[in-house]
Amino acid sequence: MESAEWVYVLNSGALLDDVFSSLTLKRKLEQGRISPEDRADVVVGRVAKADRETCRRAVEAAAEAAPVWGAFPLDVRIREFGALLHAGLAERAEEIAEILVQEGHPRMLAEWQVSGMLECFGPESVSFYRSQMLQEFHRGERRLQVRRQPDGVVCVNPPQNAPLSSALLGVTAVMGGNSLVVRAPRSGPLGVMYVMQEIVAPALDALGAPPGTLNVVCGDPGPMLSAWLDSPDVDDIMYFGSSENGTRFEARCVAEGKKPILELAGNDVVAVWKDADVDLAAEALTESFYGSGQLCMIPNQVLVHPEVADELLAALVRKVGHIRPGHPDEPDVLLTPVLRNEKFFAYLDDARAKGAEVACGGHAMQLDETRDPNGIFLEPTVVVVRGLENARDVDAVAHETFFPLLPFVVAEPAPDAELLERFVDFVDSNAYGLRNSLWARDTAVVDRYLARVRNGGLVKVNDSHIGFLPCLPTHGGTGLTGGVFGEANYPILRTTHVQGVSVSTGSRPHDAVFGAWRALRQKKNP
Repeated sequence: MESAEWVYVLNSGALLDDVFSSLTLKRKLEQGRISPEDRADVVVGRVAKADRETCRRAVEAAAEAAPVWGAFPLDVRIREFGALLHAGLAERAEEIAEILVQEGHPRMLAEWQVSGMLECFGPESVSFYRSQMLQEFHRGERRLQVRRQPDGVVCVNPPQNAPLSSALLGVTAVMGGNSLVVRAPRSGPLGVMYVMQEIVAPALDALGAPPGTLNVVCGDPGPMLSAWLDSPDVDDIMYFGSSENGTRFEARCVAEGKKPILELAGNDVVAVWKDADVDLAAEALTESFYGSGQLCMIPNQVLVHPEVADELLAALVRKVGHIRPGHPDEPDVLLTPVLRNEKFFAYLDDARAKGAEVACGGHAMQLDETRDPNGIFLEPTVVVVRGLENARDVDAVAHETFFPLLPFVVAEPAPDAELLERFVDFVDSNAYGLRNSLWARDTAVVDRYLARVRNGGLVKVNDSHIGFLPCLPTHGGTGLTGGVFGEANYPILRTTHVQGVSVSTGSRPHDAVFGAWRALRQKKNP
């Protein structure tokens, strides 16, 4: 649609060269004070900003399409749609990664996101989705089904840090038979718009889906979320954000009769036992600094057996030394700018005041790694916290930090059986619950850990903490991560509801009422 307002995306390299001038330029472009043709050297693209009427029409179109699309055969919605999406993503993977780089994602993180998209719609994952949507049984002349039916209109509010991968997660709700409205964030709309327009929409068109099955609008989150809450046509809202804002939004959803699906903060624990492969565990822990820690699913704290603590810390500090800032298109760059770093230093000061030791990092720096209090990058920082008993008194342990600060918690010496119970209790007492990891070789330790740990939507053992795998959830969790209804987030399941069905060729109703009773009596008195 034509629009009087536009959202502009500037070249990420120019943004790093002079952040504040670039932000000023972006504001002037969006206010119409500068023509984009005048700054073609830095303007990557633009997206129309939707007004209130456009947003209203998007929801109305979704409401009209939902019952039609929901009646499509299950295998069309899941298997055929999933295959088309996977093929489209695979064909355009390089283009998608390049767009993400242009929006400011380091190339390694862009490729990681694309990898997750491919796994989400890969054949193993699609087969799993299909298996969860319908189970059928037979009893006499009756055909019995336990199936999931779509909720209707689902609205998705992706986060600024990973808008495309989060929006595509929401697309799995379409497999469940729902229609979808996606808000493309103003800070990174190009990737969302490109994939929805060039891959998702053509796949739906190829299947004959009705217009309105997919709707994508770019705009401010506050007014759009309020409009979704007020609309009688909206059934579910998938919200990404902080735990504080998310739990308030959950209450508003319930009050308005909407199903809230929350993706909030993470404060993931990686537990390292005494027999762990130290080098591999240290490599996994460096994932804490991907995107300068501005990702919800990275390791946020490590809990270490005292017998291996010194060796692991030394290995981790060595590996952290190779993590550097740079322009997004440079290879091996993992750090991204942290434009407001006051909280980083507040958390660091709190940790020091409570006895933590800084093993590495602790400063702001410029693009060339020169330490500078005004730098827009932060050094990857590890702080050592001695003892479990008071570890959660340290703010960086108790809460998600969302910057490159990793608490390294060393447990007090104790017999292994007792220590393992303390490890499990520590993990389960975490107020957040996105992902948790364990590094251990002893199968008895692994089995005990898996049997006991209840916290989180995903548990990984001896593996990358952030790597994607087929069938397993990429998002979702318990506590402050997922709210009251939090669990592993498969949107195809979270945006549908269970329904039982019985189809008979013609049963005598009275026999059905007392069928189980009569069968029992006949078995006892043949």
